[in-house]
Amino acid sequence: MAFMASASYEYDVLVVGAGHAGAEAAAAAARLGARTALLTTSLDTVGQMSCNPAIGGVAKGQIVREVDALGGLMGRAIDATGIQFRMLNRRKGPAMHSPRAQADKRAYQAEIKRLIESQPGISLRQEVVEDLLVEQNGNGPCVAGVRVRGDAVYRAPAVVLTTGTFLQALMHTGEAKTPGGRAGEGTTAGISQALSRLGFRLARFKTGTPPRLNGRTIDFARTELQPGDDDPQPFSFVTERLAIEQMPCWITHTNPAVHELIRANLHRAPMYTGQIRCGGPRYCPSIEDKVVRFADKEQHQLFLEPEGRNTHEVYVNGISTSLPRDVQDALFRHIPGLQRAEIMRYGYAVEYDYSPPDQLRPTLETKLVVGLYFAGQLNGTTGYEEAAAQGLMAGVNAALAARGDADAEGLVLARDQAYIGVLIDDLVTRGVDEPYRMFTSRAEYRLRLRHDNADRRLTALARRMGLIDDERWTRFQRKEAEILRIHQLLENTRHEQLTLAKLLRRPESTWQDVAARLPELAAVSREVAEQVLCDAKYSGYLAREDIDVERQRRLSEKRIPSSFDFASITQLRAEAREKFSRVRPANLAQAGRISGITPADVALVMVHLEGRGK
Repeated sequence: MAFMASASYEYDVLVVGAGHAGAEAAAAAARLGARTALLTTSLDTVGQMSCNPAIGGVAKGQIVREVDALGGLMGRAIDATGIQFRMLNRRKGPAMHSPRAQADKRAYQAEIKRLIESQPGISLRQEVVEDLLVEQNGNGPCVAGVRVRGDAVYRAPAVVLTTGTFLQALMHTGEAKTPGGRAGEGTTAGISQALSRLGFRLARFKTGTPPRLNGRTIDFARTELQPGDDDPQPFSFVTERLAIEQMPCWITHTNPAVHELIRANLHRAPMYTGQIRCGGPRYCPSIEDKVVRFADKEQHQLFLEPEGRNTHEVYVNGISTSLPRDVQDALFRHIPGLQRAEIMRYGYAVEYDYSPPDQLRPTLETKLVVGLYFAGQLNGTTGYEEAAAQGLMAGVNAALAARGDADAEGLVLARDQAYIGVLIDDLVTRGVDEPYRMFTSRAEYRLRLRHDNADRRLTALARRMGLIDDERWTRFQRKEAEILRIHQLLENTRHEQLTLAKLLRRPESTWQDVAARLPELAAVSREVAEQVLCDAKYSGYLAREDIDVERQRRLSEKRIPSSFDFASITQLRAEAREKFSRVRPANLAQAGRISGITPADVALVMVHLEGRGK
């Protein structure tokens, strides 16, 4: 099929969209040597924080650390632009500790753009993509590039779509409806039409954002102060320390008067009038949903988060809404500290197209079109961190495919290897029925998937792939050598017939207990001491967990050919045949994780794989 174009450009990898997924995808592909074009509708919104001005959080902080261990951008960017750093869940065990940081929103966006512009191999272009170019070959449909507004063509054997909430997007504030995926910006219809034409299933999700207030009009004396940590810890493994002046956040609450005002105006709320018909994130509901679903609660917590050092704009976390403007004005009159607050930006909801992710392979390549990859909210996820993780993995696999890498399987992280592995496996195996957000409870091996050991889990892999530089690799090797030295020292030092290693394993023992018995430990860095301590405390649990990890590994080795005919297994239940045929699991381990599939279903597939079906 021939394409007529006013201009044509050749690349190895094209990335469409320059949000959190697109930036990581382009940077990862370029680090692997791929000539990469990053196409965005506006160069002024590269890496923009569309909603809350924060990075990290429970489980999300672990993802950021993993992205950083793989050479990604997000950890370095938030370290350079953060205004408050906190470690969540400090009272719980290390596996539950999660870093979170407030960002200077504009500075973060500028830093991501700077990192992209500084990365060799990336051409950052302002273009509006209107169509996908697909050719037919012996393997079926293959992506060939994209067509942009003005009829120019970008050609490449691999394309990564990271379109966020912009596909046929519609914003709602009360009865008012405006086309667009973000306030002040437009929408994209051509890509949705191209995907539908190619046979992709598309569905609709909804997300929302809260109002922003003028901080000069807030009475902070009537709110609760929330400072940052005294010992702020960085996200990136290459950041030595954070020497910054931290800014505070504040907490206030809604009350029965606010709730009554909302109930009185539900007939004007798009979610309750039928104006919005699709679902939103259950775990991050709008204030309207909170009032209806939790009718017995007299108050809901609100976090007042500054959007930067050089602005008075304050993000009101916890009051996402699409109520009409006059109702938004009125409800703040009843909230302590906000009675005289002025709204600078009104809250709104966004409806947008997404592509159900069971149409993807574990590499994030689509099953319908060779060389086409999806990442971010296009896959039905929500959150900057989830988007960045998908973008990085899609960028890596697109680069490998573009250069005809002999490793046809691409890079796929296991569930026991990274939260990123859990995220992508959940998406492609189980699909989504609401916007997907990562929680620690989704990871069955979370004791080993801690934020503090992300580099130990992934840096060696990143080095083999070519994703990190010599400086990071040398730093990591020094750290590993020091951890090994301290482990050996503890094993070889006794105290009252007990090695210090065994003493440290006791639940009641602390690092200070062993350091008091061995002065040499006083000079050990905090990050090394933390790793040695966690290794000791979790050693017994991880040994037991290793049994299940090994069982899953053996099942993962039992590959299922892409051409395998599940419909021919007449003994399978109809539901199992339908789900196997739709998801097309790559191996028996993935097959067993499909929702609704039983061990008996997997056993039948295994029997037929081994030729014993008759």
